[in-house]
Amino acid sequence: MPYPAKLNPEQILDAAQALLETSGPDGLSMRTLADSLEVRPSSLYRHHASRETLLLALGERAALALQEALTRAAARKKSRVGAEAASHAYLDYARQHPHLYALLLLKLDQLPQGERMGHAGKQLWNTLLDVVGALSGNPDDTARAVALWTFLHGFVELERSGLFGASGPRGGLEVGLTALLDAMAAAHPGRNPSS
Repeated sequence: MPYPAKLNPEQILDAAQALLETSGPDGLSMRTLADSLEVRPSSLYRHHASRETLLLALGERAALALQEALTRAAARKKSRVGAEAASHAYLDYARQHPHLYALLLLKLDQLPQGERMGHAGKQLWNTLLDVVGALSGNPDDTARAVALWTFLHGFVELERSGLFGASGPRGGLEVGLTALLDAMAAAHPGRNPSS
C-alpha cells in the first residue's frame, strides 16, 4: 500500500534546517521535527532511517550551499581577487550558519558505520581546489588548498569560541589571508621566473 504523499524530502530538510538553525543540534529530534511538520514521527522514518541520516542529509545540503557561495564569490574575478572573495564567503557562511557549518565537520566516529560526506562534500572540496589552483597555477594543489582550509576553519573556530576577546582579531585575519594568498600566487609558474 503506498504512503500518502503528505511529506516530501525537501519539506523535511527545510523544516529540519529551520529547527537546527534556531535551536541548535539539541533542538533537532525526530519528534520535534515531526511536531513542526504536524505529522507523526513514524512518517519521518520513511524518508530518514534515523536522526543521524537526517543530519548527514543536512550536512550534504550545507556543503552544497557553501560550495555555491564560494563559486558565486569567485566567479568572473581574477584569481587573487576570486580567492580572497571565496575566503570571505567561506567565513560569512560559517558565521551565518554555525550549526550547519558544524555538520560539515562531523568526526567519522560520530557518523553511522560506513557513512562519509557524499557528493556535495566532494563538490565543495573541488571548488576549493579550483580557487586555489587558479591562483597557484596547479589545478590539483592539494597542499595549498588544505592550508587555506585549515586557516579559514581555524579562524572560524577561534572566533566562535570567543578566544579573540573583546578586541577581536585586530586584523589578524587579513594578515594571515594575505600571506597565504601571496604565497600561492608566488608559486604560479607563469609568475615565478625561477620555475
